[in-house]
Amino acid sequence: MKPIKRCEWCGNDPLYVEYHDKEWGKPVHDDRVMFEFLLLENAQAGLSWITILRKRENYRKAFSGFDPKKVAKFTDEDVERLMQDSGIVRNRLKITAAINNAKLFIEIQKEFGSFCNYLWGFLPDGKPIKNRWKSWKDIPPTSELSDRISADMKKRGFKFFGSTICYAHIQATGLVDDHIDGCVAKKK
Repeated sequence: MKPIKRCEWCGNDPLYVEYHDKEWGKPVHDDRVMFEFLLLENAQAGLSWITILRKRENYRKAFSGFDPKKVAKFTDEDVERLMQDSGIVRNRLKITAAINNAKLFIEIQKEFGSFCNYLWGFLPDGKPIKNRWKSWKDIPPTSELSDRISADMKKRGFKFFGSTICYAHIQATGLVDDHIDGCVAKKK
């Protein structure tokens, strides 16, 4: 029996494999899911994704089910509560950035009808970009698209959302399909 081919980054960790096969690179058109990925990508800055993935359920509890309207209302007391929560990354800058970004996320929803409309609007005809990579090593850490999106979001005041984090975000949410050729999760 021929072994199943996957993107090398997910390795053999069952949590990583499930995330790779069922979520990573699948187009997201739900604002709450988009906010979840945004918040988690911010938390991941400087860390490995598996670290954040293992803390995902803790983040869900700590950040009100990834409801941007609730997170936008977090107070200084909430920041202090989160700083004591060992189930998440206790970095004050990342926590305050999540609250700041929730407020800006809501502003974008008002301006564009949804955050997904805003983000997908950067793509030609609103269709995902399908790259053809032979190996994970071929995939760049940023792209012209991630440069444009992150520049616009930074201009709007988003924190912890440079081009590299943006590229990881658009890969995860399926705006870009970077599954390697032959990967079981590569969309035909």
